[in-house]
Amino acid sequence: FSTGAMNFIRLLNEHEPVTVAGLFLPHVVYANLWSYADASAGPVFIPLIEEDEANLVDKNVNRFIDYCVAHKISYKVHKDFYDFALPELRKESRFGDLLILGSESFYENMGAGRPNEYLKQALHEVECPVLLIPEHFEFPEKNILACDGSASSVFAIKLFSYLFPEFRQNKTIVVTMPPSEKKFADHEHRIRELVAAHFPDCGVLHLDLDPDKYFATWISEMKSSVLVTGSYSRSFMSELFRHSFAANVIRDSKVPVFIAHP
Repeated sequence: FSTGAMNFIRLLNEHEPVTVAGLFLPHVVYANLWSYADASAGPVFIPLIEEDEANLVDKNVNRFIDYCVAHKISYKVHKDFYDFALPELRKESRFGDLLILGSESFYENMGAGRPNEYLKQALHEVECPVLLIPEHFEFPEKNILACDGSASSVFAIKLFSYLFPEFRQNKTIVVTMPPSEKKFADHEHRIRELVAAHFPDCGVLHLDLDPDKYFATWISEMKSSVLVTGSYSRSFMSELFRHSFAANVIRDSKVPVFIAHP
């Protein structure tokens, strides 16, 4: 149960009504969800659910329902977890506009395993954009659009503008940095046109820094912001995922991160 994710949903609902479907998994399933093979790779064996785990799921379902009722949020509950693995999550995401994931809860549940790899796999498998929410955050008043000119980064900007009209009036900064500046320059005029059409208060910032070493520090200083990025193109974002992005930005920073890929 992520209090941060629920608080973000509440704030969104205050701007424009939303419907949220809560997906509830026991810890034992959640921790293994990301490493299960696709169903086509063979049978999947899911650990038996202990009674205590089932009771904890029920407790969190009740917390979720009480929170939604108290804040007048339309909701649904999905907790058919006995056959729940990545293929099932993929089907769930096909019928949702957005997957909201409590980023700190995700890392806590992954323990000492390979949370970065599991997160990469989850982001690659789902069929809708993902919004990663820290437990403590400030509701966005500034949009940081990480863009290298790739199809993935431009797609993320467009999808973000469609899903969050309440953020269109925010101050918006398109950020680019080495080694992707040449590709960005090839499309800069069109990128500026696209962003200005959706975000009137916008500008471009060329960061002359090593993204592996300093980007996480830079974004952590951008209070009341949301980071928007594509993923899995051979680009700025794929480089960050290979190195420090997941660990340093998603786990340690206090800004929501919106990730989408075509």
